[in-house]
Order: sequence, then structure tokens, then C-alpha cells
Amino acid sequence: MNASDRESVALHEIRSHQPGDDITFEIEQPTLLPADGGRAAWLMLASCSTSLGWAMSPVSRLALTNAGILGFSSVFGVFQEYYTTHNVLKGNRSDLATVGTTSTGLLYLLSPITFTLLTRYPRLQTYCAPAGLIITVIGSLLSSFSENVWHLIATQGVMCAIGNGLLFSPSSLYLDQWFVRRKGLALGTMWAAKSITGVVLPFVAASCLVRFGSSTTLRAWTVITLISTLLSLPFMKPRIPVSPSASARRLDLGFLKLGTFWMLQAGNIIQSFGYFLPTTYLPTYSTSTIGLPPTMGTMLVSLFNATSVFGGITLGMLCDRFAVTNILLLSSLGSALSVFLFWGMASSSDDGPPQTALALLTVFSIFYGFFAGGFSSTWSGIITKIKSDSSSSMETGLVFGLLAGGRGIGNVISGPLSSVLIRQGSIGDSHDQDPGSGFGTQYGALILFTGITALLGAWGWMWRYISPTMRCMS
Repeated sequence: MNASDRESVALHEIRSHQPGDDITFEIEQPTLLPADGGRAAWLMLASCSTSLGWAMSPVSRLALTNAGILGFSSVFGVFQEYYTTHNVLKGNRSDLATVGTTSTGLLYLLSPITFTLLTRYPRLQTYCAPAGLIITVIGSLLSSFSENVWHLIATQGVMCAIGNGLLFSPSSLYLDQWFVRRKGLALGTMWAAKSITGVVLPFVAASCLVRFGSSTTLRAWTVITLISTLLSLPFMKPRIPVSPSASARRLDLGFLKLGTFWMLQAGNIIQSFGYFLPTTYLPTYSTSTIGLPPTMGTMLVSLFNATSVFGGITLGMLCDRFAVTNILLLSSLGSALSVFLFWGMASSSDDGPPQTALALLTVFSIFYGFFAGGFSSTWSGIITKIKSDSSSSMETGLVFGLLAGGRGIGNVISGPLSSVLIRQGSIGDSHDQDPGSGFGTQYGALILFTGITALLGAWGWMWRYISPTMRCMS
């Protein structure tokens, strides 16, 4: 049974204690705080967004500029550009992209495990977030002493991901209880909070890295992470009380037999293969290929995060009112077209001024941020669709965890895969490529891959029409 549907907790009290007397049970129905609104619900959303922002963000963790759990990937490109141009770490610098993708990807990959355990054993939710904060702070502090690339992968990529995952899971389950009818709006706001941290933080990160260096910046960020998360923890609580004597709950996994779940999950995974690549490589692309100053690359990442705020909230609200497959199509088409038409056409040549390429990249950041940045907000609609197609009850929090796990698969693989795509270089014969086209640069294969995966994010919508055709042909 869905946690949001369990609206009462029975309290039994034996009123007579004399032998032979009838035993009377009194069942009390405690009044629960209202869902989808009210002071407690909005405070819960604010605390969830704060922990997500300061536990997930991209550059703040690594540089006082990453202020969130999931935001790390969206701003890590600025930090990667600093490490690439400064002789700070030993080892293969091409592995730096693995730090950002591992940090966010491992967090997502752990979600099916943590969400399952916390759903089956609700009492563990109380201890999960504090334990996650401790692990995150230790990992962030240790990362400031990194001397090799693999040190950064182990601390920021692995330790912080585990800690962030323990913060992310209970807050998401609580959010599922506090928002029922307006779940899309709440989820969109939560993801938007991650993007908000990436609007200003790239500039803060770049400034701090240049002025203070990576070690001092990371230590300062550790302190900020600790304080901000501690302030949000008191408001991060469930709407439905958990009995201290509650036993393990039986989970209904019937939704795993639905083709709807697997088709929507397939689009979710495919889209994640390329989603994180633009923000990881845009700063380096703008400086090495276009010849723009580093501040322009930072501006592009910040612009992406700014439009992601509006995209996340807008697509989340649309999922509360319209079919999720149509919203997925809107997000995927907008993302793919922005990649092919704007990033793919942006390249500096001997005959073309870099201002033209900058204009194209600016438009790309705006549109890709809005359409691709709001893709995760469609999860509320996906959950609603699966629930409507399921003949049995299901735990929406568990489905959310599996969707996050699917996104983690693409995120983790995209790091090593992006290195292969960069080595592949331009599309086709480089001599035949338009020098003003991004497809003719060493990022050509990467750009093409990003556009294709963005388009296939609408696989759930495509399957609606492919499936009947296949049945007719068989």
C-alpha cells in the first residue's frame, strides 16, 4: 500500500484489567497534517531542496562552488577545466570526467538499494540522513588532501556519493508522503533547487579556485555543507509517524511485470547516457575549440542551470495535468534539437568570429537547460502512469528509487564513454567537415551521441506506436 494512502495509525489500549472481564480496545485516529500544502509540507520541501542542493551540487563540493547532491555534475565542468589547466593533480587528466559522473552516478545507483531498505524497514529512515552527512563531510574533507586523480575519484566520487545517497533517499521518501496531488510540482521544485545552486556557484567556484586553490576551497565547502545540512535536518521528517515497534513491511513488486515500467525506464536510462556530457565539457569546449576566455565557459554552465530551474518546475507541473509520455516527447525533442542545431553548429573557424559560436552556445545552454534539465521532473508522471496501469498496490518511493538507479547506470557509464568519444573525434572524414561546425571538431562524436540519446529519452512515447505495429506484423 502506498505510504501516502495510509492516513491513520491505530493505537490500542486495554481499558479493563480485571480477570474475566471483557477487554475493550479503543482505536484512536490521530489527525495527520495536511498533504500538498501547509507550513509543515512547505518546510519539508524547503529542507529537502536544501539538502539536495548542498549535498548534490557540482562545483560546490569540490570547490566551495558545488552546493548540492545532484548538482555536482552540472557544475563540475568548471572544476574539471581548472584541474586540466593547472598542474595540481598527478595521473591521467582524461579521467577527471569520471569524478563528476561517478559522484552523481553512484548516488543514483545506490537508490534502488537504499529506497528498498528504507521502505521495508521504515525505522531506519531516522538514522539514515545523519549517517549520510557524516560520511559526506569526511569524504569532502579528505578530498582536499588529494594529490592524484584517483584520490579525488575515491573521495568525491565514491565517499561523497555514498553519503549523499543516504541523505537523498529519506528526504525523497518523506516528500512522497507530504505531496500527493501536487507531486509533480514538488519534485520539479526539488530538482530546481539543485539547479539554483549551479547558477551562481560556477562563478564562485572559478574565483575561489584561482584565488585560494583547490585545497582551501574544498575545506571551506566542507564547513558550508556541514552547517547548511544540519540546519535543514530538523525539518526533514515524515508526515505519517512510524511506530517504534513496527515490523518489516512486505513489498509489492508486481509493477516489475508491467511493460509500461520497462519502456519508461528504458527512455530514462538512455537519456541519462548523454545528459551530463554538455555541462561537463562545455567549459573546455568553449576555451579549447572556440577560443573564448574561461569566464565564458562558466557563464554557459550557469545559464544552463538557470533555465533548468524553470524547466524542472514547468515540466513537473505539466505532468500533474497531462499524459507523461507527451511531456517526455516535449522534453526529448527540445533537448535533441538544441544539441543538433546549436551546439553542433557552434565552432570557431579562420573565417568566422568566435562571437557567432558564443551566440549559438548561449542559445544551446538556454534551450538544453530548459528541456533536458527538467527531464527528471517527469518521474512524478511516470510513477502516476505505472500506478494507473498496475492492478495491485505499489510503493511509489520504491519506483522512484528504481528510476534514480536507472539514471545512475547512464551517469556512471557516460564518464568512461565520453573519453572514448573524444578520442573518436570528428564525424566522418575531418577534411570534408565544415570548419564552422562542431561536428567537425574533436567533440563531433560526443555531440552526435548527446543528441541521439536526448531524442531516445522519449522511448516511452515511441513505444506507444511501435508496439501495435509490431503486433500487427507478427
